[in-house]
Amino acid sequence: MSRTLLQQWESIAYDEKADKGKLQRFWKEYFQIEKEIYEQLLSDPDEEVRGTVKELAERYHQDILTMTGFLDGINDSLKEKNPIDTMDEDTEVNLVYDKALLYKNMVGAKADWLYELPQWKEIFSEEELKALYREQKQSGTIRKEKKIGRNDPCPCGSGKKYKYCCGRA
Repeated sequence: MSRTLLQQWESIAYDEKADKGKLQRFWKEYFQIEKEIYEQLLSDPDEEVRGTVKELAERYHQDILTMTGFLDGINDSLKEKNPIDTMDEDTEVNLVYDKALLYKNMVGAKADWLYELPQWKEIFSEEELKALYREQKQSGTIRKEKKIGRNDPCPCGSGKKYKYCCGRA
């Protein structure tokens, strides 16, 4: 059975046997390509980009596997997910993204070269960008509730110490 586009992309992008320097160059080049595609997408944020994998690859001047990597990366930010696991070059796909979700996913991925693109300032105000950034950063923060001490006043409002009220086991 032939491998899917996604499997082919992953075998190159995540090849553990590959030379480290070669893999670093691969990702450096890919991130530059990714940045250029996002610059185009974000410059017309309301355009609903659709087509086959092959058509989108041609539109953005990329090979099919690079486009597959891009589609894989943006998939979680799309309003309607693409069939990333099964697609071939003739599969109809879309790049119709949720603006806030895309921005937050870029922040979550620590992709500063993407979430700092100047095009974002045309889509969201500075305050909105800061709020989205903060919201994403806080979503990964685990907050512990303050533990009630045995001798603290009971939170039920009885006026008794916790150990003599709700703290009895």
